[in-house]
Amino acid sequence: MRTKLFLNAIIKTALGIILVGLLLFLPAGTLEYKGAWLFIILTLVPMLLIGAIMLYKSPELLEKRINSREKLGEQRLAVAFAAVLFIAGFVIAGLDFRFALSRMPDVVSVCACVTYLIGYALYSEVLRENRYVSRTVEIQNCQRVVDTGLYAIIRHPMYFSSVIMFLSVPFVLGSYYSLIAFVFYPFILVFRIKSEERLLEEKLDGYREYKEKVKYRLIPFIW
Repeated sequence: MRTKLFLNAIIKTALGIILVGLLLFLPAGTLEYKGAWLFIILTLVPMLLIGAIMLYKSPELLEKRINSREKLGEQRLAVAFAAVLFIAGFVIAGLDFRFALSRMPDVVSVCACVTYLIGYALYSEVLRENRYVSRTVEIQNCQRVVDTGLYAIIRHPMYFSSVIMFLSVPFVLGSYYSLIAFVFYPFILVFRIKSEERLLEEKLDGYREYKEKVKYRLIPFIW
């Protein structure tokens, strides 16, 4: 099982990196786009590390994360919109590099890289804390409410980590203009969270009480 899961994970990771590379390098018109290489490395290295740990300690969770597909219509719509934004953001960044539209100081890119890795660290902590976390909105067998760690602060720390990561991507890529696409990502998450919580309130025992205990959904002290 582990061998098959390992090969599946490697193939899907490789295909994802190739797709991102095409979306960045083709519009850029060159492979000498340092911001694109930086983003790919910052994404690939932690992804492989986290994947290896999950394969060893929790192969069931890894399988859920690479094979799951959304079943709810609202969630499929949110995922589709997010995919369009990411594609648009990468293409804009590539075009920005080709035509030298943005002039971004190196210190901004360095800070963005650090921020991106912080988001990745929070993401990995969520995976460690919650063995029920999945790429899709669903209620699993014997699932219980997780209210420890980051879940004691906000109800959706996975989404919070993704906001940190994806809003830093334009600056890692060195493109102010690509922020035009990525800035809409949090609004998609608001729609996704509201839809998800309706399901959780209805199907997951103890979730209503958890909402009373943890007031904030995505951003502490704000929402």
